[in-house]
Amino acid sequence: MSENPATPAEPAPSVPGRAAGTAPEQHMEQHVGDAPVSPETATEPAAETAAETATWAAAQTPPTQTPHSSAPRPGGREPMFPHGTGPAADPAGSHHERRIRSFQPRRSRVSPSQADAIRRRWPQWGLDIDGLSRIDLGELFDGLPVVLEIGFGMGEATAQMAAADPDTGILACDVHTPGQGNLLALAERNGLSNIRVANGDAIILLREMLAPASLAGLRVYFPDPWPKKRHHKRRLIQPEFLSLVTTRLAPGAIVHCATDWEPYAEQMLEVLSAEPTLENCHDGYAPRPDFRPLTKFEGQGLDKGHVVHDLLFRRRAD
Repeated sequence: MSENPATPAEPAPSVPGRAAGTAPEQHMEQHVGDAPVSPETATEPAAETAAETATWAAAQTPPTQTPHSSAPRPGGREPMFPHGTGPAADPAGSHHERRIRSFQPRRSRVSPSQADAIRRRWPQWGLDIDGLSRIDLGELFDGLPVVLEIGFGMGEATAQMAAADPDTGILACDVHTPGQGNLLALAERNGLSNIRVANGDAIILLREMLAPASLAGLRVYFPDPWPKKRHHKRRLIQPEFLSLVTTRLAPGAIVHCATDWEPYAEQMLEVLSAEPTLENCHDGYAPRPDFRPLTKFEGQGLDKGHVVHDLLFRRRAD
């Protein structure tokens, strides 16, 4: 949601698999509201503990409900959103891909208002990342330049940025169903027609569904830091991930990352600086840009004494 990174239209760089925005609290605000997607090759991870091995094995088991299925869920329950009325449980059959991820879809605790926003707005503003076809971003956003945001949490910051910059489209990717519903509700309430919500694996989106040089930017705010050393392979910002991302960025496109986890900030700076197609817009870390709103998660980190680091890199002209 094939280890084969080639799209039907062109061969794409080989990318070990992934992260939207996201894991213990994505942190897809990817902390990215509910977990980003981490690009790593994976066969089975080392069995650090029996529990971890069991958890990993369970994540690789194909779900009883097939992608887009409207059949009853296990136990006789109806699917939360029948086909076409909301985000699919596993739009690209991702569990069949043998690679490490740093996110798990969370579909519980969807409030009535969130579910209502999804049912009313998903057909117009939502899309499942099924990996089956290319997305025409020009048609999807009426010709606006488009920034991909991987991991948006509950969507408050995304909605604020969309309102402040109506001439830029935001393709907001996450797997957190309550966050998807909340962002759609915010977009509707505030008349934000420049937001689209993508449900699923951002690696599949980048690799299979976006054309080369089609993005005006990438935003990854507070991805899951995976602080334990044995879990660092699950982090989103890795060389392989950037090798894929940069093929989808137009010249001059901005990559903007932010984290409050110092060791991850250091890794981000190292990895971004090593990518030959990117150049740092600042000397080291960037000052906090005015256009990035203070998120709830960021505020919690600041209250705990965390230091937030922003990184701004530009895609070089070919």
